[in-house]
Amino acid sequence: MDYAKRCRRISNAFYNAGLEKAQIRDLTGAAQCLKKSLHFDKYNIDARNLLGLIYYEAGETAEALVQWVVSSNLRPQDNRALDYLEEIQGKPGQLEDESVHIRKYNQAVQYAQTDNSDLAILQLRRVVEHKPNYIKAHMLLALLYIGREEYTKAGQSLYKVLQIDKNNPRASRYMSVVKRNTRQGDVERKKLLTAFSHREMQDDDVILPPTYKETTGWLTIINIAAGLLMGAAVIFFLVMPAREQQLQAEHNQELTQVLEQVNQRNIEIDGLEADAAALQEEKEAADARLQSIIDENGGMLSQYQRLIAILQAYRADDFQTAVELYSDLDASAITDEGIQTVIADIRTDMEANGYQVLAELGNRARDAGNTDQALVYYQKSLAIHPDNVQVIYDMAMVYHARGEEDQANELFGQVIVGYPDSELAALARETRGY
Repeated sequence: MDYAKRCRRISNAFYNAGLEKAQIRDLTGAAQCLKKSLHFDKYNIDARNLLGLIYYEAGETAEALVQWVVSSNLRPQDNRALDYLEEIQGKPGQLEDESVHIRKYNQAVQYAQTDNSDLAILQLRRVVEHKPNYIKAHMLLALLYIGREEYTKAGQSLYKVLQIDKNNPRASRYMSVVKRNTRQGDVERKKLLTAFSHREMQDDDVILPPTYKETTGWLTIINIAAGLLMGAAVIFFLVMPAREQQLQAEHNQELTQVLEQVNQRNIEIDGLEADAAALQEEKEAADARLQSIIDENGGMLSQYQRLIAILQAYRADDFQTAVELYSDLDASAITDEGIQTVIADIRTDMEANGYQVLAELGNRARDAGNTDQALVYYQKSLAIHPDNVQVIYDMAMVYHARGEEDQANELFGQVIVGYPDSELAALARETRGY
């Protein structure tokens, strides 16, 4: 068996394992299996689509979009990823709402880091109210409740997380802390111990004799005195030491319990501090990602949307629309290797044919008297193919007609110096007057 077939078989095995875990709502385990599947075969479309669905189910819409865009470009036909993308685009305002929720979550993380837990909790409640499957928000909310020792509320948030992702390791660890502090099941255990225990006789218990002989006179007085003396002796020599020993044992037991609680609390504090450090790293990464995802002037999310529109224009044989959209695409905002391959193919086509379409649109706008729009199209055409002397000359003529001689002469100079033997260079010299 060759190496490629072996990789595909391993990838399919991991995909099947991920599918089984997803069916029982073990999202964390499923995501791990699917990532391994794609490691062995990045063209496994089923694994990539399922990974996107898992991200979407966990509230990570941006990550889901990345997987589906890559999938749709690896297989442009008969691909469920196209349906998923179309469904998201068909819901007006969904992407904007996702951006708002991410912004609120990061604001809550910032509040938590600055000890403003009240504001953080309020912000997170709003997030999970509108986005109940956002696992990260539920987890942070539970952690804040644990820090405030509101274990019942923390348990409610963790229960929702485990409903979505039943084997989430961090949620399970937090839930063990909640159960330990709410002491669930203590009542049942105490009842069970009581049912199988017997009361032991105490030192001060009195055992009544089977018979009692009544006496009178001095003998009675002597018996009473002897009884008092014996009782005092019993109390002094037997009851008091036993009582002191019992009190000392109770005190030692209470001290041991207190020390155990202190040690347990220290362990919990250490765990919470480690989780807080991890959340700080997540917050910093989320802030950086947020800047690239939410930015309305060319961020990752808007660039993905523009790329999807370009691909749809290609499928509709609308090359002009594809060219216009490509002229505003910032490919540097998209870092996924699979998508960069698609962008490289589009760039090759644009460098061969797209710049001419933009030049023609500039000519139409110029002929219609819209010189501002013409200059925009000319500049976009040169951004794709900067050595197009005809476009440089046409831009110079537009500036010349508008009376902007400095800009016109600079462009005429580029034509004359860069292409001295061309007809356009002669026309540029003539227009400049030398």
